[in-house]
Amino acid sequence: MSEKKKELNEIKNLRSKPKKTLRVTSASLESIIYKPFKVLDHGFIRVIDYMGDDSAIVQSARVSYGEGTKKVSNDSGLIRYLMKNWHTTPFEMCEIKLHIKLPIFIARQWIRHRTANVNEYSARYSILDKEFYIPKAQNMSSQSKTNKQGREGSLSKKDTKKFLEILKDDAERNYKHYEDMLNEKQNGEIKNENKKGLSRELARINLTLNTYTQWYWKIDLHNLLHFLYLREDTHAQYEIQAYAEIILNKIVKRWVPHTYNAFKEFQLESFNLSRTATEIIKQRLKGKKISYEKSGLNKREWNELTRRFGIK
Repeated sequence: MSEKKKELNEIKNLRSKPKKTLRVTSASLESIIYKPFKVLDHGFIRVIDYMGDDSAIVQSARVSYGEGTKKVSNDSGLIRYLMKNWHTTPFEMCEIKLHIKLPIFIARQWIRHRTANVNEYSARYSILDKEFYIPKAQNMSSQSKTNKQGREGSLSKKDTKKFLEILKDDAERNYKHYEDMLNEKQNGEIKNENKKGLSRELARINLTLNTYTQWYWKIDLHNLLHFLYLREDTHAQYEIQAYAEIILNKIVKRWVPHTYNAFKEFQLESFNLSRTATEIIKQRLKGKKISYEKSGLNKREWNELTRRFGIK
């Protein structure tokens, strides 16, 4: 039986055995629990477990703030108030556990968010699958001249094809060497009885960073939203944006819809102004023109402000 078929059977089996509970559940999230959302070429995200929903945030906030929130007439309004005024602890009452398959180089970027509990697939214990992330041609770009950790501009078709071939060839060659060093098959059988294989913990160091790994990632809602604020942003690397977009719009939206709307309203699609930028907007509203040279902002801040507000 293929690995894909095994995975589908496992999901079908898990979903065929619903469990009764008295705790709060999200009907919309329950409808997709265990089901994988495809990301990139071989990656996925699926919900394994969760705790709480929008009502858990409201319940916690009313205990925490007491009289101060009674004037808020409904749950959605209270959540908007909390989000707008950066009252973060009520959002920590909700947690979610995700099963994620992702390239190693994205996992290393992802793990910088240290507010989650993580258990990663162990290549010391098991053999990694022969799966690599190969970008699509339209996502191949040259190095940005203004952002040392970003990319911009397009490559020629000739260079794009050449670089894609290099990425694929290197991954294939290194995986073959990985298999040769291990001298065993996925089921643990020895390939060559006359040769000792290298230990798994050493053989893995030869693999390329586009090899896929997997982990369970558990995080509270407040810290998840912070992750999404940074990684769903257009300045983030495309590959991690792809994961953040799925988490936000396929999972968080189902799980806590009032929080999702408030998050987009007050954080994700809002814009924070510095004191100097606020003064510039005030002057513009009075009909005064202010040039970059006299703005008091650096070039990047000025470009961001003028872009956001359509200032010419």
